[in-house]
Amino acid sequence: MEKTFNELCESLFSKLGDGEDLVLSFNGENSQFVRFNNASVRQTGLVDDADLGLRFISNGRTCNGGFTVSGDVDIDLKRGSDEIDRMRAESKEIPEDPFLVLPNDSGSSHEIKDANGLAFEDAVDAILPAIQGTDFVGILANGKMYRGSANNHGQRHWFETGSFCLDYSLVTPEHQMVKGCYAGGDWNQDEYEDYVRRSRKKLTMMERKPVKIDTGEYRTWFEAAAVADFLGMFSWNGISEASLRQGCSGFGRMRNEDVRLSPKFSIIEDFSPGLCPKFNSNGEVSPETISLIENGTLKNTLVSSRSAKEYGVTSNFADEGEYLRSPRMVHGDLNQENVTKELDKGLYLSNIHYLNWSDNAGGRITGLTRYACFWVEGGEIVAPIQTMRFDDSFYRFFGDKLIDVEDKLTVVPEVETYGQRSLGATTCPGILVDSFALTL
Repeated sequence: MEKTFNELCESLFSKLGDGEDLVLSFNGENSQFVRFNNASVRQTGLVDDADLGLRFISNGRTCNGGFTVSGDVDIDLKRGSDEIDRMRAESKEIPEDPFLVLPNDSGSSHEIKDANGLAFEDAVDAILPAIQGTDFVGILANGKMYRGSANNHGQRHWFETGSFCLDYSLVTPEHQMVKGCYAGGDWNQDEYEDYVRRSRKKLTMMERKPVKIDTGEYRTWFEAAAVADFLGMFSWNGISEASLRQGCSGFGRMRNEDVRLSPKFSIIEDFSPGLCPKFNSNGEVSPETISLIENGTLKNTLVSSRSAKEYGVTSNFADEGEYLRSPRMVHGDLNQENVTKELDKGLYLSNIHYLNWSDNAGGRITGLTRYACFWVEGGEIVAPIQTMRFDDSFYRFFGDKLIDVEDKLTVVPEVETYGQRSLGATTCPGILVDSFALTL
């Protein structure tokens, strides 16, 4: 795929005239997909796929295009040339872009992350034995992913990594479920089997009769997967500089009123694990780490070059959407083995779903409990709870109601496969909070 990308770069850049610029973004994969139902293989296949995005700049105007890469050089060059011709014509009809950032050569990079992954031919035999005897439903996405970026000034980046993601649910006869996601770069059979054993242990507890919980505020333990969902909201009218400037960010109180979260809460944009490339869709390279919230205090936001130009601030080369790409929350001191004891009485939430802002300015998030969510009394799990709606502010559960943070970090990967497999992950611990509001 890298050879295909390089050939397209050389040929398409040669099509440009004076005063024209072109930025190319490549997304590709060689993937295996296996779909499971009732612990049996229901569908399997291999996918080789790639697409090329084009950003054409001329006379202070920007147009975007793209096409699916076929692998046939002649066909792909024709598609690329046609897109350039279309954008060249379109650029004469649209208004100037007042905050246009022109491409330049700020250096190139080449990163290939080696992984001892799960061989395609071994995947089914590795997965099936551990899940026998359960109603196991899920999908394995496995293989290599590729990202490239280049512009006509000579800058070129290439990123390549291998990974797997087994995203699944275990289902009881009464349709209660336990959610799991085993993912990584290096496949470890013992670790995988231990992960499934923990899911099966939760499943036995889900077979107990669910209890109805009244609305109100409860002491609550959130596993890392639930915390990752909360942190994901920070990418949506959250930690973005543009969102703050436009008055639609949940972090406005931290910026404008010096409101702080708990000293135990810190989050960093951290590219050092190599879960995704440091370069963005424009080929700009972010710092390896960016401290965003440090001991409860807002230190930095995500700033794209476009926002930097519009608002007169310094860019840290976030992508234009100014969303988190590889966030890492700092761990604490609470050992997982002591969680239910420290919780004593309250909620044990493994997963949360359907999140949305209910009051963006106030940092309020609403959503549902789902899958393995339990009621705890006397430091012991009693029974699963019926699904409940919650509505609470991160200024509370990441703020003054945060009691303690788990001492271990969990990598929670992006699992989307709509159009293509997603790169990136959220690395975070679980948290224990003194009060969390169930509303319906």
